[in-house]
Amino acid sequence: MADKIFISGATGFIGSHLAELCVKKGFIVEAFDRYNPNNNWGWLENSKYKNDMHITLGDIRDYDSVSKAMKGCNSVFHLAALIGIPYSYTSPLAYIRTNIEGTFNILEAAKIQNIDQILITSTSETYGTSQYVPIDEKHPMVGQSPYSATKIAADHLALSYFKSFALPVKIVRPFNTYGPRQSARAIIPTVITQILAGKGEINLGNLTPTRDLTFVKDTANGFVEIYKSKNLFGEFTNIGMNDEISIGALVKLISKLMNVNIKIISDTKRIRPDASEVERLVCDNNKIIAKTTWKPAYTLNKGLSETIEFLKENLEFYKPDIYNV
Repeated sequence: MADKIFISGATGFIGSHLAELCVKKGFIVEAFDRYNPNNNWGWLENSKYKNDMHITLGDIRDYDSVSKAMKGCNSVFHLAALIGIPYSYTSPLAYIRTNIEGTFNILEAAKIQNIDQILITSTSETYGTSQYVPIDEKHPMVGQSPYSATKIAADHLALSYFKSFALPVKIVRPFNTYGPRQSARAIIPTVITQILAGKGEINLGNLTPTRDLTFVKDTANGFVEIYKSKNLFGEFTNIGMNDEISIGALVKLISKLMNVNIKIISDTKRIRPDASEVERLVCDNNKIIAKTTWKPAYTLNKGLSETIEFLKENLEFYKPDIYNV
């Protein structure tokens, strides 16, 4: 009998790709995401797989709605979170309630219901600016933003449940993921959508930081491969490419792929406080490669090209003239 997997944050960017992948892999999917009065299913609304999964809307901050939706599931992929770093400067408490209390609700419900496996989604932001490269799972964690601090806290809370209650927890730590359906707050869709809107001048923040970029389908496949492993319990596992590119070089690559000339305008609203900026992230992916069968299928050029085509077809869902933190 197929495993039934509870996916929180399932209608969002990575979650929707993961939910669809799990359906294709033959799992029974219980997709959970935030309640809205229109009963809108986000990126799953028009998915050809939406009738092959059960979608429930609730609130990750509400234990009862989480526990109720999780009943009957064998495993959990927990992706629900507030992820926008700039807004975490404005409302740290919202991140505490969603990222820490939300993770507590997942862990506590899973403990009571004897869930077989719980994958908690972390982030490379928990490492802060690299103290050495590539960054392996032993790298110190440094909270350089309220967002990353709440993710560090959630990770350690999950580890405490593994150590205190033998809860079968695995912590998945993706480096920067990009691709179709990503929020325009992120660098790649904000550049592409501004170009598609006909702007010759692109508003951006800091161009010097480097990032290790993984295409969303490779990230989703990493979750499934970590899930399939009989090991990795009570551990962090990176998902990344062991490569890096500066934001400035990334923008030039996108403009080249789109065959346009652009001018970059510095927008102070998009620049992090100096001590909060994570300057360099490069993933050591030896662990996931050694302990699973994961292998990325997308080069950066291939992934960017697929993302550009998606945004061309879905520009109506984006507002390039508006920057929301």
